[in-house]
Amino acid sequence: MRHFILFFSLLCALTLQAVENRWQIQGNHSVRWNTTDGKLPYNDHIEMSGLRASVVYYWGVDGQKQFHMNRHLVFPMLRTIPNNTHASWMPRCDVDFLKGMTANNRSLTEQEVKVVTINGLLTVYGTLKGDNNDFELTRIFFPSTQKAAVCEKYTIKNIGNKVETIIVPALRSVRTTNKEEGTRGSYCLVAQTEFQQDWKVTLKPGDYTNFYASVQAYAPADEKETAIDAEQELKRRGEFVEEVTSKKLRFVCPDNTINTLFEMSKIRTSESIFYTQGGLMHAPGGESYYAAMWCNDQAEYVNPFFPFLGYDKGNESAMTTWKWYLKYINPEYKFVPWSIICGGDDVFGPFDRGDAAMLAYGASRYCLERGDEKIAKDVWPLIEWCLEYCHRKLNKNGVVASDADELEHRLPSGDANLCTSSLYYDALLSSAYLLEELKGLKVKGFKSLANAATYRKQAATLRKNIDKFFHAKVEGYDTYRYYEGNDVLRSWICIPLTMGIYDRAKGTLEAMFSPQLWTENGMLSQSGDKIFWDRSTLYGLRGAFAAGYADKALEYLKKFSTIRLLGEHVPYVVEAWPEGGQRHLAAESGLYCRIITEGLLGFRPTGLRTFTLTPQMPTEWDNYRLDNIYACTWAPFGIEVVRKGANKLVVNVVSRNNTLKTYTIKPGETIKVDLPFFKIDKELDNIVFDDNILK
Repeated sequence: MRHFILFFSLLCALTLQAVENRWQIQGNHSVRWNTTDGKLPYNDHIEMSGLRASVVYYWGVDGQKQFHMNRHLVFPMLRTIPNNTHASWMPRCDVDFLKGMTANNRSLTEQEVKVVTINGLLTVYGTLKGDNNDFELTRIFFPSTQKAAVCEKYTIKNIGNKVETIIVPALRSVRTTNKEEGTRGSYCLVAQTEFQQDWKVTLKPGDYTNFYASVQAYAPADEKETAIDAEQELKRRGEFVEEVTSKKLRFVCPDNTINTLFEMSKIRTSESIFYTQGGLMHAPGGESYYAAMWCNDQAEYVNPFFPFLGYDKGNESAMTTWKWYLKYINPEYKFVPWSIICGGDDVFGPFDRGDAAMLAYGASRYCLERGDEKIAKDVWPLIEWCLEYCHRKLNKNGVVASDADELEHRLPSGDANLCTSSLYYDALLSSAYLLEELKGLKVKGFKSLANAATYRKQAATLRKNIDKFFHAKVEGYDTYRYYEGNDVLRSWICIPLTMGIYDRAKGTLEAMFSPQLWTENGMLSQSGDKIFWDRSTLYGLRGAFAAGYADKALEYLKKFSTIRLLGEHVPYVVEAWPEGGQRHLAAESGLYCRIITEGLLGFRPTGLRTFTLTPQMPTEWDNYRLDNIYACTWAPFGIEVVRKGANKLVVNVVSRNNTLKTYTIKPGETIKVDLPFFKIDKELDNIVFDDNILK
């Protein structure tokens, strides 16, 4: 009887898990939903992007397993009037390219969705039925990587027992806007099948056929309609996904949910880069923010991730950020704008959110990680200006004053908030390392009167002031108040942990994971409210690992990752709720990956070729590894962490299947790594790999 009870309990647990997780993992960057699992109807939305188009697919399956789709399209370079932050042309398109399809002159009206997969593509598998007709139908939805278009591929297979003649009606729908509505005049939206006349094909039992459709946009005044080769576009989209998943920054640990969400996050992070007249710009997305860059989303959140990933377009977009913001530093030390918008034609930001601290933090880390002395020299004036701006904003309590934080008065932040001062603290330390490198290398053309020792002294003083001013008992927890007068827990109390400030780690973690703040969707923005923004939860999980609380961090990372990857709204982390309806803003996905690079591994750049590691190892794991790291190097390397005995870790730095360095440490111990396997070829004026050192 006891064994039966145990078996029944296990069965119930497995059944409950199956009900809770609508989606299942399929492959290293793919999730799958079988319509027999989970309640119907089911509706969701997902954003995908290319260089000239983005699309949010609002899709669903009704109670009869019929599929429906509405394409919310975004064309960042087709600007509407007034040309402001939200002025990308965003038409809707719900065209059904299968409407009117027949088999042997009988309508194929009964559709049944069987399976849906997401892996950088949205693929829907199902059946089509009519009178005595049976077909398998596969639909693939994706954006063009380079054109202002989205594409679709349809595969129809005869699974019946007789010859069938399929007819798909040709479709061409053209919509044109009024010329007064666009900065480039009128815009055209063309939805069409690849064939201009009704398409007819005969299928024997077991045979299949493909056809394609697209939706594209253009400005007739200075552009022509483009020929779309959807099969080639599908190939290019697949190549992009393969590059940023299998070939770049692979993380492998014992938890497959975390592995998979890490891979998916690289897709969303990397795809949201758009061609503009001002250069490649990474943008948040979400049907609101395109052809534009922000001090928080781009400079602070995602730009410091791209050197790890080694994605060329990501690094180019980061350089666009720094180059544009260099134009807005000024001798009066007036605050910089929040964002560069409209492809560089305008800016926005009516008050100071602590943007200079965001810029200094992101740019200094980026330059160290990028490992390129010329880039560091070019970006340094921006960093130096931002540090001086923050220094001039120190108030009587020795912390940085700002009008608001990145939430822009959505929630109170007082006259000086914890985020701004914490970012400035880390920026001072990173800038000290960077300044020493540039002066030590005697980089040609580099000039600065700044002193690394001064930056470190300022950082030490600021750290004391942060603790003195923000440390407080809030709702019974020994943690931080977010601003003077704050008496409820705020999610951003986590940010000192991500900057190496662990003085109040214990009480802060207790508060973060308390019933007042933690929900199944991560931390509430403040206790007693319903609002959540994933960005602070992602910082918090990173900080929990970095502070040495690996078991607690892993416990909550697993819960959070399961909801985001396998729950009801998948497969990426989101911006906020209720604002934006949990849209898939791209920089947040970069923050998810930084939980691993800077939290679990504790990777901290200390020079163009040097960094420290403070690896953590959760009790339930014995090993993990991060391969194809491009930070602080000109060739990818990997880091493998393996448990050794009860209280030791072996850390291997590897490249080309060779172990370059091995360290045996205690969990949480910091090691200094200097990558010695590069040399300068002075004749060619570049850096080359020295294979002899590996032999």
